[in-house]
Amino acid sequence: MGSIVDELGTVLAPGQVDVGEAALRRYAIDQAPIIDFQLPLAVVFPESVADVQAVVRACADSSVALVPRGAGTGVSGGAHATRNCIIMSLERMDRILALNPDDETAVVEPGVVNAVLNEAAAVHGLMYAPDPASFRTSTIGGNVATNAGGLRCAKYGVTRDSVLALDVVLADGSLIHTGHQTFKGVAGYDLTGLFVGSEGTLGIVVGVTVRLKYLPREIHTVAAFYPDFRLATAGVLAVGRARVQPAIMELLDGGTLAQLDDIHGSDLTARGRSLLLIQTDGFGAAAEAQVVRDVLRAGCAAVTAEASAEAERLVELRRHSRGAEVDDEYRVGEDVAVPRSRLVDYVAALEAMASRHDVHLKVVAHAGDGNLHPTFWINRTGHGVDAAAMDRLQEVLDESVTAALSMGGTITGEHGVGQYKLRWLSQEQPEPVRELQRRIKDLFDPAGILNPGKAI
Repeated sequence: MGSIVDELGTVLAPGQVDVGEAALRRYAIDQAPIIDFQLPLAVVFPESVADVQAVVRACADSSVALVPRGAGTGVSGGAHATRNCIIMSLERMDRILALNPDDETAVVEPGVVNAVLNEAAAVHGLMYAPDPASFRTSTIGGNVATNAGGLRCAKYGVTRDSVLALDVVLADGSLIHTGHQTFKGVAGYDLTGLFVGSEGTLGIVVGVTVRLKYLPREIHTVAAFYPDFRLATAGVLAVGRARVQPAIMELLDGGTLAQLDDIHGSDLTARGRSLLLIQTDGFGAAAEAQVVRDVLRAGCAAVTAEASAEAERLVELRRHSRGAEVDDEYRVGEDVAVPRSRLVDYVAALEAMASRHDVHLKVVAHAGDGNLHPTFWINRTGHGVDAAAMDRLQEVLDESVTAALSMGGTITGEHGVGQYKLRWLSQEQPEPVRELQRRIKDLFDPAGILNPGKAI
């Protein structure tokens, strides 16, 4: 297999191909638990569309698998190396190619970091709405690959809702452009929507045209502490019934508050066993926030006063509420979603199964759209973990997914299927649907070289 590495050295410039063990190990994984650790043959760093095309053609000619990646912040294994593959890091393709304030659009390369695009847009009173918790490091290309969400999903939607057009290198090295520069456009099949969330299995995204939103002139944040999660969930539904549309609506359980206290020295658990964070924005932010406060107080919440700087700080803590740990075989953060009306039922089921299987649990949720991130873990010592504990962890994971599906939910709200969630995909999608997806994959990638073993 050395020939493909040699060929890549001829089509790319010096410094764009790395076969050193440190690079191979670093780029072999993302932040998901590792199922089958493999080292790639090489890591390549294209700096132009022509570079990407050259790498794809070389891999196609040699029938070598190619795994694209951005910053590696994914948590579903979508960027894990597969056997005898080439890892393509798109981090050097990091230019904002155009930003048109009048059209409210931007064209970016896939390696542009989410926060960098927002900084550029803010100069014009605009913003790129999708804001995953990793927005300071994750790339737009990676966000597109997984159809990433974030805290502002409640009002502004997920990545697909902000992508107008794509430039994509296909499995044979050819380049296509999908979509349109306009906000409306319904000509032909929606190939742009198909590529968004396809996790690099259909093509390599090398350019993204995004729609920008107005940067809110005013933001109001409300923090409401509750004695239990059930009442906090009722608060979510009460705000919806008041027909207020928050930009952010986040829910944290007692376990999450306790961990934040441990990390930051705060006293959140002394104030409640659940925390609901709501942020309104725009010219009506103050009026909407007052409606929210009134509704939540009527539901037995201890609500922060107007213009609370503490509430703003709590939103930042929420962005980092997964904690310092990285998911691994002993600690797994999930990404299910259920209808909002079933949030309280689902969390009650999670608590019951965690107790029954003797595993630890904490839950945070994008409550505005029913997307939950329960994290299960088991204790480790210097002697490792016994097999029985590992079995219990896997059993509770399986049960948690089955419970979400039984309530009309999904196995992944925003992280993608990747490699890790493939074991549950058949529970959500029947065989005829999965066969159609395999046929689409075969059409775009007949040799199966693009991120094999992922997503479908």
